[in-house]
Amino acid sequence: MPTQRPHILDSFYARLCDAPPPRGGDIFEITRFCLDRNLRAAERRVVRNRLVTAIAEHALENRISRYVAIAEMNWFQQILAFGWQCRPLGAPQWHEGSLLVALEIEMGADTLDRLAEAGIYDQAPMAA
Repeated sequence: MPTQRPHILDSFYARLCDAPPPRGGDIFEITRFCLDRNLRAAERRVVRNRLVTAIAEHALENRISRYVAIAEMNWFQQILAFGWQCRPLGAPQWHEGSLLVALEIEMGADTLDRLAEAGIYDQAPMAA
């Protein structure tokens, strides 16, 4: 979602950020990144890698410089391990029994190489 209009981070979880949540025409919010919990672990990994690859490729093709999101701490730790440039926007905070963190992912010319080095990049075409 574009950050120039209301979105999850700025509308509901701005308190997770040490500064005002990032906004701009080249900054998009991707909190709704979800995987089917019914998939087996190996299938989830394949789908996850393809989705991460697709959002990185989409960013580079559409001049998106950053993504922002909210994640539970265990998911945030996985996101950090993908190899791209990612950082928290504030300290993790408890919300309704979950430790949440706001994050920012920078998209740059080296993003796909970083994903490949981490074993995340997947060039397989998406199924129609």
